[in-house]
Amino acid sequence: MAKGLTKRQESILQFLLDYIQKEGFPPSIREIGKQFHIGSLRGVTVHLDALERKGFIARANTPRSIRITHPAYQPSRRVVMLPLLGQIAAGVPILAQEQVEDLIPVPSEMVRNIEGAFLLRVRGDSMSGEGILPRDLVVVKPQQVANHGDLVAVLLGEEATVKRIHFDTGRVKLVPSKPAYNPIIIEQEDARIIGRIVGLIRDYEGMAF
Repeated sequence: MAKGLTKRQESILQFLLDYIQKEGFPPSIREIGKQFHIGSLRGVTVHLDALERKGFIARANTPRSIRITHPAYQPSRRVVMLPLLGQIAAGVPILAQEQVEDLIPVPSEMVRNIEGAFLLRVRGDSMSGEGILPRDLVVVKPQQVANHGDLVAVLLGEEATVKRIHFDTGRVKLVPSKPAYNPIIIEQEDARIIGRIVGLIRDYEGMAF
């Protein structure tokens, strides 16, 4: 048992570590509650407050903001440099030089040997219900196909948008997570999927990228 933690706190900490390593971003409070059969959000935050008080995690007042801070639980410092794409022109290779704004260091565990992974900057708050906020960087695994319900980057004109993709009788519905926004409905042959979202990077100070 980690020093100073109860069995439940240690189990939640391990779940956080495993989830972040697998998904590239932290779980939501609801997902933690579901994993441990905790019926209320307050029941989860009591344990998170304890982990934060004991120096194992830190949180901000935004969704999916849990960070592992204890030195004994830090991942390796190996990084890979991923291209941050700007405007994406239709018909031009995704990683064409003129589309690369910058190269950003990303923990290698987040990329997990994905060939050709790249970053996109999130514009707008249509996916804030899933904890994806404006100016966040999402890690994209290049692929041209997706399953119903996947979180994907889709090219609309020269702009990439991040949405949940739903397939319905020859059409594609790009579904935001914020109720104020309506789904984008396009013909299936017009849906140019450029990749699946596998990670998220956030700069709380707005200074790094």
